[in-house]
Amino acid sequence: MPEEPSSLAADYLKSLSLERGLSRNTVAAYASDLGQWLAFLAKASRAPLAATADDVSDFLWELKTKKGLSPASLFRKTETLRSFYAFQAAEGRVAQSPLAVMRSPKLPGRLPECLSEAEVESLFRVLSSDDFAACRTRAMLELLYATGMRVTELVTLKGEYVNLADGWVRVLGKGSKERLVPVHDRAKRALSCYLAMRAGRFSGKATAAELFVGRTGAKLSRVQFWRDLSALGRKAGIKTPLHPHLLRHSFATHMLAHGADLRAVQELLGHASLATTQIYTHVERSGLKRAHEKSHPRG
Repeated sequence: MPEEPSSLAADYLKSLSLERGLSRNTVAAYASDLGQWLAFLAKASRAPLAATADDVSDFLWELKTKKGLSPASLFRKTETLRSFYAFQAAEGRVAQSPLAVMRSPKLPGRLPECLSEAEVESLFRVLSSDDFAACRTRAMLELLYATGMRVTELVTLKGEYVNLADGWVRVLGKGSKERLVPVHDRAKRALSCYLAMRAGRFSGKATAAELFVGRTGAKLSRVQFWRDLSALGRKAGIKTPLHPHLLRHSFATHMLAHGADLRAVQELLGHASLATTQIYTHVERSGLKRAHEKSHPRG
């Protein structure tokens, strides 16, 4: 007996909340987009699991011509359906997603500059961890590329906000909004090394509450980290002038290239609007792996 559309939707939305830990607002956005799709199918007497690429095309065409949706909105609807059918395929309910050979609508606008994965790897290759400054730079670079956090969020990060045992960092973003961001094993190892070196260097001395400190134990400035990063880029032979936000752009672009879900990346970056995250979707989408927790290229 075919499963009811409402049951399919409920299972999917539950997975977003419980398994992927997305916020209530994010799940509500998925639910709204999915509700429009199910209503469209019901009107055409089509079952969700029997939907085809033509059904998706008709749906998007109707949204564009009759409801006047913008390319950004059409893109968001497409990403919702892509995620929904990836879940159904993982559950064995469909053999292939109706969006398997479809590309998301093109978005106009200037694309963000980012490093290639090879360039990022070259930064880590030339970076040693022999002394305190180098160890600190490695830890900051690993954390920046592992989480996509802003440089202000990085330099104001306090030690108690880092949970190495469980692999989470609590980030205080714009408007004092907090978000939890996972970190992979390489970042955890770099942080552990830095914390051990920091503890030995400043044993019994007063230091700033922030995680990353300078040679005197005071909070490390954004300017100093920028200088360290720029010097590292020159050493690695990267022609693009390096700045911390470039690593944030690279994080988002590489995550999407490796199959991460658009709304998951939105949550990781702390974007209030999905439209802001959509600028990173210029990567080639053909042949992308299904979004999963190991999407990060250094994970």
